[in-house]
Amino acid sequence: MMWLGAAAAVALLCVAAVAYLVWYFRWEHRHTAGMAYYGLPLERRRALKRRIRWLSIPAKPTLYLLAIATRGKSTMPGFEFEGVAGPRNASSPEVFERAKHYQPRPEDVFVATQMRCGTTWMQQIVYEIVNGGAGDLGDSGRHLYAISPWIDAISSVSVTDAPLVGHRPTRIIKTHLPTSLCPFDPQARYIYVARHPVSCFASIVDFNRSMVGPLLPPVDTLADWYCSDKMYWLPWPKHVDGWWRWADTRNNVLFVHFEDMKRDLGAVLDRVADFLGCALTPAEKARVEAKCRFDYMKAHEEVFEMAPPTMFSAASGEFMASGKEARHEDVTPAVRDRILAYCRESLKDSAYPSGRFYPDLD
Repeated sequence: MMWLGAAAAVALLCVAAVAYLVWYFRWEHRHTAGMAYYGLPLERRRALKRRIRWLSIPAKPTLYLLAIATRGKSTMPGFEFEGVAGPRNASSPEVFERAKHYQPRPEDVFVATQMRCGTTWMQQIVYEIVNGGAGDLGDSGRHLYAISPWIDAISSVSVTDAPLVGHRPTRIIKTHLPTSLCPFDPQARYIYVARHPVSCFASIVDFNRSMVGPLLPPVDTLADWYCSDKMYWLPWPKHVDGWWRWADTRNNVLFVHFEDMKRDLGAVLDRVADFLGCALTPAEKARVEAKCRFDYMKAHEEVFEMAPPTMFSAASGEFMASGKEARHEDVTPAVRDRILAYCRESLKDSAYPSGRFYPDLD
């Protein structure tokens, strides 16, 4: 009979562990979704991270066991809206539909990218340019997502509540939407940033590992996902091709490459400022450039976090990686060759001159 008692105790412990895990995830979502986190002042955001670290301790053993049990079957959770996949935990079909039907306004500046291609960096560039280098995020501790809505996700201030910023009132809107879903108006402005597809993949792997820890699928599984229509916001070739066509035919769309931002930030600042109609004095440009460099943004990364904290990211405390240009060198040759082959094949009929910007795609 003793073994029955022991088995009952183990079963009770397992039920309690699962119940705590469910409770924890609900608690975490309630305290980090949208402005519940991003609307807090810096000290309260730090306090919430400390609570996450402590409250997640009892949940982690169960989560690690679940990760081991599902390791070979894990995938990236997603949904589909009009042929475009999205991240289930960060958005929904309803959010995509609402974003698609948003009516852009003349003061709107959309910063568009595929995942992990310099979105936050360009948001900061636009923010500092329209403020003449006098933006106060680093000094005030106010979060970027408290002023810049992410239109196709649930984590940020809403478009309707987003403040106008800058000397020339501007609403800075983040989006990963492809052109098939992105709301367009000739009076709004759109800035698209492209990055080498393998560097994009490497950064996606690192970011998701920091967010979900052991729940991250194996790299080979992620490569399968990346090279398929299940990739969030469309695969890299389709995403880039659509935005290149827009930039090639519409004068209110600017196409920028991440690598150019790394090699000559000053020249990119000039292009963006001219595109936005903001004439910067030499002193203003110097201030803008200083606040848009990696070392400044890394030093103030708590105001630039790309996602609300989880039990894993709150523990690490880091959201920005190395800021290295050639992240594609960090991927194994087999995965790199696979992604390049997929992109070459997919870009055969594309208007995007990939070989001009990335010779290994030619």
